Amino acid sequence: MLNLKKPLTGIVPPEWINHPFKKAEIKQLNICIDIDGTVTDPYYWLEKANWYFNMSVKPDEVTQYDIHKVMEIEEDDYLEFYNLYGNAMHRDAKVRFGVSQIIQKLYPNHKIHIVTAREDKLERTSIEWFAKHDIPIDTIAHLGTHYKVDKAIELESDVFIEDSYNNAMQLSAAGFEVLLIDCTYNRGALPTNVTRVKNWFEIYQIVLSLSHNHGSQQEKLLV
Repeated sequence: MLNLKKPLTGIVPPEWINHPFKKAEIKQLNICIDIDGTVTDPYYWLEKANWYFNMSVKPDEVTQYDIHKVMEIEEDDYLEFYNLYGNAMHRDAKVRFGVSQIIQKLYPNHKIHIVTAREDKLERTSIEWFAKHDIPIDTIAHLGTHYKVDKAIELESDVFIEDSYNNAMQLSAAGFEVLLIDCTYNRGALPTNVTRVKNWFEIYQIVLSLSHNHGSQQEKLLV
C-alpha cells in the first residue's frame, strides 16, 4: 500500500468556502473509496470492448458487474482482451463528474484511502490517473481481489464508497457504512447501513452529515 501525502489543488465552488459546520465540530473520517465505476465513469471500458468483440452494447444494457457476462463471452476471452488493453483503458478512463472537486474539499479534514481490486502492477497507472485529475489521496491499496473487508478493518473505515453490489453487501455484513453509487449493474435491495447515492454531490452532503454528527456526539461526551 502506497502512502501519499502531497495534496493536489483544484477549483472548489465558492459556496463551500464558509460552511456552517464549525471545524471543531467535525470528526476526521476514514473515507475508503473504490476506483473503477466509483471515481471513474462506470462504462469507460465499453467503447474499447465493443470494438474488440465487434459488438454494440449500450450503457443501459450493462446490468451485470462482470464484463464477460455483459458481453456474453468466455471469461478467458475477456482476460485476453484485458491483458492487451487494460492498462491503457485505466490510464484513459474518464473521471466521474464532481469527483475532483468533492475529494479536494474533503481531503483537508478527512483521510482519503483508495481501495481497489486492481492488481499491484497497475499501481503507477492508478497514481498517475489521480494526479492527472487533481484528486488528492492519503493512501492507495491494490488488493488484487474484490474482497475488501479486511482492508476496511485495517483502515478503520467510517464510510466506504463503492459501485459493486457484492462488495457493498460484504462490507455491510461486516458492519461498515457504505455509500453505493448508483449504476445499471448494482440494483437490488439494500440493508440499512448501505445508502444508494446518485452522484458525488450527494456523497459530499452525506459525508458532511456523518462528520458533523460524530463531532456533536464527541462534544456531548466531553460535557
